[in-house]
Parts: sequence; C-alpha cells; structure tokens
Amino acid sequence: MSCCLTEFCRVQELKTVHEFLFHNKKTPAPEGNSKNQTENDLTWDNSDWGAWENSEANEDDPPAEDDAQPIGIPWLQDCVLSLSPCSDLLVVARETKAVFLSARWRTDEGGREEMNLAVSWSGTLSTEEGECISSVICIPLASQKRSSTGRPDWTCIVIGFTSGYVRFYTETGVLLLAQLLHEDPVLRLKCRTYEIPRHPGVTDQHEELSILYPVALVTIDGFSLFQSLRACRNQVARAAAAGSDVVQPPPLAYKKWGLQDMDTIVDHSSVGIMTLNVFDQMKNASILGGFHASVKGSPPAMSQYITVGGGPYTGFYYAIEGSSQPLLSHVALAVASKLTSALFNAASGWLGWKKQSEEEPPQKQKPKVEPATALPVRFGLPDSRRHGESICLSPCNTLAGVTDDFGRVTLLDVTRGIAIRMWKGYRDAQLGWVQVSEARGERELSSPSLPRRHAQFLVIYAPRRGILEVWGTQHGPRVGAFNVGKHCRLLYGGYRLMGVNSVTSQGWQLHTQQVCLLDPTTGVLRTVTIPFHLALSDKKSERAKDMHLLKRLTMLLKSKEVDPDLLETEAQSVILDIKHPAIKKQALESLLANKNAPVSCLANVTRALLDSLKDLDPEAVDESLLQLCSSQLKLLQLYSHIQLLHTEATEEEYETSPGIEEDLARVSPILQRYAELTSRPSVSFAQESGPLPVRDFLSLMECDGEAVKIVQGPQSDSSPLGSFLLWGCVSGQSPIQKVCDTLQESNISPQNLLTLLLSVWLSREKEVLKQPDTVKNLHTLLTRLSAMKGAVEESWDGQCVCPWWQQVRTVCVQSENSGAALLAALVAHRAAKSSITSLAETKFQSDWVAVSLELEQWVVCVRQLEDALALQTLLSLPSPQGSPGGATPRCSVKTLLESGRGGVADSVAKVLFRQALAPDTLRDILQRRGQTVNPEQPTEHTPQDSADNNTLQHRTEELLLCVCQRFPDSLSPDLLFAHCCWEYVVQWNKDPEVGKNLEWSVEHLRMISSSHIQLGIALMMWTTFIVKRFSAAAFLMEKVGKAPKDRLCRRDVGMGDSAMTSFLGACVQLLQVLMEADACVEEESAPMLCVEEVWGCAEGPVSLAELALEQRGVHYPLVQHQCLLASLLHAAMTFGLKVKPLSLFDSKGKNAFFRDLTTIQLMPSGDTDPSLVALRQEFLLRVLTGWVKALGEAQGGGGGGGSGGGSGGSLCEDMWPEMCLELATLLQVNPDIPRRHLVCELYNQGLDTRAEELMLEVEDKDVLGSQLLVLAGQRLCYSLLHNTTQTRPAMELLARLPTTLCTWLKAMDPSELRCPLVPLSQSSRLVSRVIEILPENHAQYSLALHLMEAVEVLGDEED
Repeated sequence: MSCCLTEFCRVQELKTVHEFLFHNKKTPAPEGNSKNQTENDLTWDNSDWGAWENSEANEDDPPAEDDAQPIGIPWLQDCVLSLSPCSDLLVVARETKAVFLSARWRTDEGGREEMNLAVSWSGTLSTEEGECISSVICIPLASQKRSSTGRPDWTCIVIGFTSGYVRFYTETGVLLLAQLLHEDPVLRLKCRTYEIPRHPGVTDQHEELSILYPVALVTIDGFSLFQSLRACRNQVARAAAAGSDVVQPPPLAYKKWGLQDMDTIVDHSSVGIMTLNVFDQMKNASILGGFHASVKGSPPAMSQYITVGGGPYTGFYYAIEGSSQPLLSHVALAVASKLTSALFNAASGWLGWKKQSEEEPPQKQKPKVEPATALPVRFGLPDSRRHGESICLSPCNTLAGVTDDFGRVTLLDVTRGIAIRMWKGYRDAQLGWVQVSEARGERELSSPSLPRRHAQFLVIYAPRRGILEVWGTQHGPRVGAFNVGKHCRLLYGGYRLMGVNSVTSQGWQLHTQQVCLLDPTTGVLRTVTIPFHLALSDKKSERAKDMHLLKRLTMLLKSKEVDPDLLETEAQSVILDIKHPAIKKQALESLLANKNAPVSCLANVTRALLDSLKDLDPEAVDESLLQLCSSQLKLLQLYSHIQLLHTEATEEEYETSPGIEEDLARVSPILQRYAELTSRPSVSFAQESGPLPVRDFLSLMECDGEAVKIVQGPQSDSSPLGSFLLWGCVSGQSPIQKVCDTLQESNISPQNLLTLLLSVWLSREKEVLKQPDTVKNLHTLLTRLSAMKGAVEESWDGQCVCPWWQQVRTVCVQSENSGAALLAALVAHRAAKSSITSLAETKFQSDWVAVSLELEQWVVCVRQLEDALALQTLLSLPSPQGSPGGATPRCSVKTLLESGRGGVADSVAKVLFRQALAPDTLRDILQRRGQTVNPEQPTEHTPQDSADNNTLQHRTEELLLCVCQRFPDSLSPDLLFAHCCWEYVVQWNKDPEVGKNLEWSVEHLRMISSSHIQLGIALMMWTTFIVKRFSAAAFLMEKVGKAPKDRLCRRDVGMGDSAMTSFLGACVQLLQVLMEADACVEEESAPMLCVEEVWGCAEGPVSLAELALEQRGVHYPLVQHQCLLASLLHAAMTFGLKVKPLSLFDSKGKNAFFRDLTTIQLMPSGDTDPSLVALRQEFLLRVLTGWVKALGEAQGGGGGGGSGGGSGGSLCEDMWPEMCLELATLLQVNPDIPRRHLVCELYNQGLDTRAEELMLEVEDKDVLGSQLLVLAGQRLCYSLLHNTTQTRPAMELLARLPTTLCTWLKAMDPSELRCPLVPLSQSSRLVSRVIEILPENHAQYSLALHLMEAVEVLGDEED
C-alpha cells in the first residue's frame, strides 16, 4: 500500500549507442569537486531527512561496479532524450547524430515475456552546415482503422535544430517534412494532446505542437499536423514504391508569437485555452482602462503560455483567440486540390520531396521566414537573481513545477499565477507528474452521482543526491523516496496520442507510462506506482491504515502453506485492529471464504470479534457486523457438532415397515437390470469424496433470526450439504436420533431437512443401489423427520393432500435418477400409509380400512415411477460397437408428463435408432408382445452368451417387451412404427449421406396398419423433409441434361451422387406408399388414440399420431404425377443416362410438379405431342438397355454398375422392366415397343432364356421376327466372317451358301452385338423362333429358312 518503483523495460546495446554518439571523442570525467560539494552542503537543508543522510554519504563514494563500466557514467547527461508515451520508442541524440531504439519482445529464462528497447536506426540528421540537434520529442499518432480506434499506429519523431529548422521523421529515419519557422535555435519542443474532461463544462483542449525559440513561440494545430503527417507518410511510401523523385511539400500552417518583456527564455508550457470569470474580466478592464473602461458581454477565450528564464523569472502570456491568423493559410488552401491528387499518384504530380540520400543543389535558396506577432507579457514573478531552468505542467493543467539555478523547486498555481510552495536543495532537479485515479469502491456505491476523484503527485529526481522523491500536492507530505543513482534521467512527456478526439476516445483504455526513470548503468526503465490513498488527508489516514491491514490479511490468506496457529493469531490481530466496520466486515468475510482455514480458527476469530463488539457501546456497534458475527458463529458451531457426530459409532435398532419387503421384491428385477446398465465406470475426483469444506457450508446456509435456512439459488446444488449432514445417517455410519436432535435444535425447518435428504438420496443413486440397508435407514430417518414439529400439519385428516408428502412426490417425479426415486417413493408410501393408519385408529377406533386421497396419490406416483424406471432402463442401453456414442438420455416422470402423449414412443424410437434395430426385427418383436412371459425377469447369461454378438440385441428385445407391456397404449405397433419412421427421417435429414436411414424410414412407414396414420406421416415427411431436396435434384438434372456428378449433387442437393440415387429411390417408395394409403383411407375408420390411465394427465405438445390424423387428404393424380417424375429421376441416376426430365412434360405437367399434394392442380390431359412421346419412348428404351447391360455384367462376374453410383444389386433388380412398362402406359407410349426392345436387348446380351420368356408377351410378332432375324444374321456373320478362329468347314460352308444369303450376311455388322460369342445351339434356337413367329408370306421368311439350313449345316460340321 505504498509507492513502488517497478521495472517494465530494458534498453539494450547502450554501449553501441555510446560508441556511435561519442565516436572519436573522449567522455568527460564526472563533474564535481570539493568546492562544489561545499556549496551543496551550504545550501542543503538537512532537517527532517533521517536515514537518508547515511545513504547519501555512502553514495558520495564511487561504487565498485562503476569502476568496471567500460564507458563514462555521465555521458547520458550530454544527450537529448525522448521516450514515446507508449514506451515503444526511445530517441537518443547528440550534436548531429541520433539513435532510434524500438520495442522488442523476448522470453526470459523463466518463460515470461519481457520488453526490450533495441537499436532500430542510427545516423546523422543534420543537413545545414554547423547545425546541431537541440530538442527531440516522440509523438505517437492514433490509428484511423475501425478495428483499432484509439490505438497507436506509428510514431513521429520531431527534432529541432540550432539552425531553426524543425524536421519530422518516421521510426526508420525517413524524413517526412522539414520547415524553417524561425532563424534562432530551437530551445524546446512540447506537445499537448486530447484528454477526456473529468467534469462537465470543462473546455476541451485542442491538440498542438509548440516550438520555443529564444524570443518567439510557434504553435502548430494538432489536427492539421496529424493530417499532414499522415499524408506525407503515405506519399513517402508511394514514392518509394514507384522509385520517383520528389520535391519539397507545402509548408505547415502555424501561429508565431514574439514573446516580449523577458530578458531570457529557456523553457515554456502551453496551458491551453481558458476563459476568465466575470469578476476577473471586470477587474482587468478596470486596471487597464480606468474608470470609463467598457466590458464586453462575454469573456474572450485566450491561450495561456508560461515561460521561465530571467527578468522576470516566470512570465505569463495570454493570446486572445482570433487576434492572429495562422500564417501561410492561403498557401495551404491554394495547394489543397493538388495535395489531394498527389496522394493518389506517387510517380507523378505536384507534391513530393527529395530523397534523403540525394544532395541538395548548391543554388538552393533559404526559405522565407514569416514575422512574429508581438505578444507582451501579462504578468510574471520577478526575481532579479533567480533564473528559471525548466517548467513541468501537471496533467490537469492547474499546477506547474519550476526549477531554477538556486536549487529550488517552485510549485505554481497556473490559474492564479502565484507560487504556492517551494522546495530547496534540489540543484539540477528533473521533474515529472503522476496522476492517480480513485479505485471504484465504496464511494461510488454510496454516491454513484459523484465523479471519480484524481490525485496529482510531483516526482522530483535530484541527481546530486541520487534520490527520487514523490510529493503530494498541493501541500501534501513526501509519500515516497528511492535511492536510484546519480546519473539517471527522468523522462516525462505530459502528453499521450495525437489524433484522438471526443468520439474516438470512447472506451479508451490505452495504458501509457507517465513518468519513467532511465538508469544508464543497467539500461533499466522503471516507472513509479502510487496508490491513491496516499493523497488523502490525515482525517482519512485511518481508513488507509485499515486498507493496508486488509491487504496484509489477504496476502496471508493467499499463502499456500501457513501454520494454522499462526493464521489464527495473525487474522485475529488484524481484524481486531481494523477500525472501520465496513472494512472489518470485509476482512471477516475474506477469512470465512478461505479454503485453507480450519473451522477451529474461524470459530475462535469470529468469537473474539463478537466479544469485542459486545464490549463496545451498543450505539457505536455496527448492527450488520454484529449480526454477521453471531450468525456465522452459530453455523460454525453446527458444522463442528455435525462433524463430531459423524465420528461416533452407532448401534441403533432401525424401524421396519410392513409391506416394504414385498415392494422391494416386486421391483427388484427391473432395479437389478437398471443397476447393471448404470454401473458403468465413470470419472470421479478425489475431492468429491472428502468432507464438505467449511466455506462451502457457510455459503450454502444462512441465518434468518433464530432460524437457519438453506440458500436457494438458480444454480445452487444442495446435495453436498445434504451429504455432509445426512449421508452418515443414510449409510448407517452416524446415529440418526442424535443427528436429528442436533438439527432440530439449530432451528432448521423439517422441510429444508427433507429437501436435503431427498437431494443426497437421489444424487448418490449408485451407492444406494449397491447397499440394501440404506432403504431401512431412509425409512427410519424419514419417520424421524416426519415426527418433528412443523413437518406434518396437526389439522391434516388424511382426506386431503398433505403438503409434507406432496413435497416428497414432487421431488421424486422431477428426478432423473429413476431407481433412487422409486425406492424413495416406496419408502415414503409405506411411511405415509403407517401415519394414515395410526391417525384413523385414533379417530375411529375400528377395524375399517382407511380410504385416503393421499394413498391414491401415492399409488399413482409409484406406478408412474415404475414405468419411468423401465423406460430409463431401456434408454440406458449402450450403443452398439461402431456406432456413435454420446450421453445417455435421461427421463423423469415430469418430463414424460410434459412431453405429451407421444413422449414415450418418441423416447423409445430414439433408442431403437441408436441400437440400429432393423424394421423387420422390430415387427417380429412386437408380434411376440402378446406372449405370456415376464419380461421384467432378467435372464441369466452364461459367459458364452455374453460373448455372443447377439447379446445386446437380445437384451434390447427383452427390455423393449418390458416397456411395451407397461405402455400398451402409448407403444401400440402403429404408434411405435410411426415414431421410428419419423426418427429415422429426422436423422437422415441431419446426414443425408446415410441413405439407409431414409430407406428404413419408408420401411417403418409401410408397416403401419392404419391407413389414416400412414397417410398423414407420409404427407408430413414429404412436405417437411423430401420435397425441397427432390425439387433441387430435378432442377439440377434438368440444368445439366444428364446424371450430375458428385460435386454438383453436393452443391445443389446437399448429398453425394450415390446418396442422391438412394434418395430418389426412397422418394418413389414413399410416393407409392402415399398412393396406397390414399386408396384405402376411405374404406377404414380413423383409429382411436388411447393412453394408460396413470398417464392420462399428460400435457404437452400434440403427438405425432394426432398430427398425422389432422392432415388433409391428398390429390391422387398429383401424387401419381410426382411419383412418375421420381421414377424417371431414379432411373436416370441409376444408369447414368442423359436426359432433361422436366422436358419430357408439357407446360401443365411442369407446373404441377412440387405443389402441395393436398391441392387440386391442373393436370395434363388428352393426346400428348408426338415429339414428347418420342422423347419419352427413347428414354424408356435407354433405361431398358442400361438394365440389360448391368444384368449381363452381373452374370458375367462383374459387379458393375452405372455411372450413377448405384450398387450392382439395385441395377439388376427385376423391378426395372415392370416399372418401364408401367411408365410407358402413364407416358402414353405403346407398351409393346419397350417389350420388343427388351427382347432384342436380351438376345443382344446373350440372355436367350430371359428373352424367350418375355417373347410371349409381345403383340406385334412380325416386327419382332424381323428384328430377331437381323440378330441371328449378325451372330452367323460373326461366326463365319469375323471369327479369328475360322475353320475349314466354315469356309467351305460360306462358299456353298446361296448368293442372296451370302450377300445379306456380308451386309451385317456383328460389332453391334455385345455378346457375339454365343453357342451355336442358341443361335439355331433363335432362328427357329424367328421361323415360328414369321408368317409364310413374309418377305423374309425364305431368308430365315436359308439361314436355318446354314446354321444346321454349320452345327453338323462342328459336331
């Protein structure tokens, strides 16, 4: 809580910098002799310094490490230095040379990132003969990018020379701008940037750069300078890229004041624009103008400048705004247009400047220097013997520190123009300011309207003594002092970023170093950190001490290893020493929240604090602190007592209830199976099994008067607290009666204890299922809690619902731990029944059986929990190997009731999907559901059975039958098939590449027996998932004119070409199911949807079956029209055909596609255009050709398929010929043409047997005979003329053939045959079939006879 000097950066290569700046020059020895030392002793005030005297005496002797330095120590005092406010650039200059050092980040040995300043550029900057560098300043310019608003973009180095020139450079030493503003040496460069006003009504100060000459002051507006520098930098980059020569840029606009009435001026400060109040305005007017002076209506705005030097020692100048126009403004306006165009043309244009490496021509003329506007001094601080050396303005522009040649530091009130404080004994002092803001704390909480306070500290570096001091202003004490060495440099800029305004400063969080101390011996840059409370007056010092004590306690609590006794002693001492109640309360809360403090330590400290508060005057005691101590002490005592009871041995006799054993025997089979499935290994942490930490105990409980309550929050978990208080009783490790008595004495309500008991019981389900005795302990504990005062109302008569038992039911039905919830419900049911029975006996004293609404509620609750347990057991089945896993879905009675009537079927459908149960298998399981077996009885499996791959499926069937028996209505076959159908199509929609999901979805749809449900589900599937992708596939195929490639399918349809083929096939099946269901829906009545009696109160979303029954009927011709298109698309994708499917239909047919199936659309009717029929016929014939080719490849041993990517099985299915014939009828194509084409293609492929079977169905035998005769001729032609293994008998036969036949055979082209190598017997049979179907009067009948004879002769000769 005190000042500290923090290292934040190191300067590298200081030796290199020194060698470059002092090349061929011997470094002067350190100044100082006995005479100077005597002068210092005479002028030094030794009062009130204490221990600093010894350190000063020691430092006068040169240290040993200084002798080892290879370079002279005081060399940095002879250089001009400037550090950027962002601390990322340091400039060191001397005479004509300068070195730029830029920030570099590196990792130290400990792995921490640290910043270093390394040399990035060095060189000579003077261009005029005899000129030297006299002043340097680094100005960071704000970025104009939207992503980095208010952040530094680059840093401009401004250097003043003794010739009067001011030059602007980039970080790499590139000259941007140079201008001669006055012909005297530049004494000092200073900058003022934008600061956010701390109070409303404070005038925003404009940015500016001020340049001081011996008798003149030049100010450049910050906004215009910012824009000019950005333009120059961009122009330099463009000119460098284009390699062009450039000329001098236009001059800057500036104001120039001639400072009068001072003998010498060495430094200055520009305070900014100020406005006098009315009284000061009238006073000045009276003094200057006399009795008859006139006063203006409003005070004028003035720019205030303060100079230091001699005669007078300090001068105050005021320049009225508007009294002097900026010089060269007309020049800037004249070149504005040319400047704009030049920024976008680097190779040519008017604006530019010469490269630095080129020499200036000898005929260069010296630029014209504008005259200054006279500015007389308004007043000053006259002191003829005192000469000022430097002035440093405070950040808020209200105070200024001035050093002089007498070794004094004077503090000025800038507004009043008076000296308010003076320090002596600081010869050659260097000054800086640090402004500290008050932390956001209690002051803002109590008075949020008050602005944050700021404190200013004056930092003084005395190099003669090697000490750095921090003083509070205006009359504050010294708050810090550091021994830092005698050769350091204090770097203070007093400005931040240029180019920031009131808009871009919103949310500005840029951190800049205010004061930096550079040590040349080590190259370390350090900054001063000052806490705000050091600026407070003596009245507030007590609070500062309390804050220091609080920090001390915080550091102690953060220690990882601390002795408990030491912690208790120190914490008690600190808390008792703190005076403010709010801080004392904060300290106690910090101690109580510590995880390492033992409970004995917390109790003793809290008790000591409570005793000290009781000894005070009751009116002086903070009530909230007293209440906190008493409540926390009560909780700590409860924690200690419970912890002690857990260590006691217990030998109690537990109560048993009649009927609980029968209930457990009834549900034990399903509980055993549930425990097997939920006892899989899981990750656990060591701290979970340990005792509850005391800080967690305190955070979970609170005291409300005498009662103790549990903290209820939206994210709070009370199971750890319940485990700490009651798990020992449940597990049989703690005495139940003693624990209950202790909890009752602490005034914890029975309802809260019941909540804790149920939470720990449900959260430790695995342990409960493994330990059967816990059920008895739970019954005993629940009975004891029920007997507490306030648990069960005395007015309860058994004929109404008891709030106590209703709380148990509510927790059980909300729990997802079904096994523990069922056991808790069984125990509570028996306890409630015993209570009602004893109540009835005391009231009626008879043997009548008490009928109670409470017991009816319990019967329903237990049945619901049993059903939920069976369902949860099914949901807990592990996923098969190879399928994606995931978290086990959980269910509760509440979620099932809120999920509506279809919630159970939906949950089961998700399980069946995860188990990948085939539709046929599910149908077989549901057909066995009526068998009289007990599915709840778990089957004993041998190791051989467990190793069998069907073990998981067998367990799934067993549990599914169990759930179906418990939910006969909710899981009827039609509802289960409907939900499975919907689940598979939903999963397919998530990943369309898995076409199997959509195929199984359609198979489940086919198994629904109710046409009404089947129709509704199919229609919802089509509308929700199918039609969008189906239309995309159709439009894509229409666009490319063929079966699209994989890339196009993925882009437009969202799946690959193989998946798209499967998708189109499923679309055909879905539309066929839709048509079949629509045909049967009129003949059936709508089914009645029922639900089990105990689940009749389910409320939630409408079930899937109810939605299906609400669907409207479809328009059959429209569905058939969509099915026709789907079949064409499927065929084209399967066989990779070229077709534009939508072009096969007229305009009416195209408009009817992809419409709502429940609407009536205008369908194609009448005769179709013959050209369309021809296109349709050609497409069908190509489909049949593709099928025959695939069939031949499959029978020939190839697993071939079309380019559409379908499998060989789907290509070779016999449904294609039947489908083509059906499509021919719908497309108005003569079916006999596809039949004849199919027969010819089969013979062409060598599949004569299939061809003979289909030949009987052909109606036009004559045309078929002619076509087959050509095929027979091609086969014989190949055997006689084109076979490479021709025999002599074949050649002789060819010679003996009739001329007509021989000519006809030679005209045949056997290359059209896909299978020319056919046995001669098949060719002979083919020719005989041709002779049979051709009439004798046919023109080719005789040719067929000659062909038959030739085949027979060829066959005989081969035999």
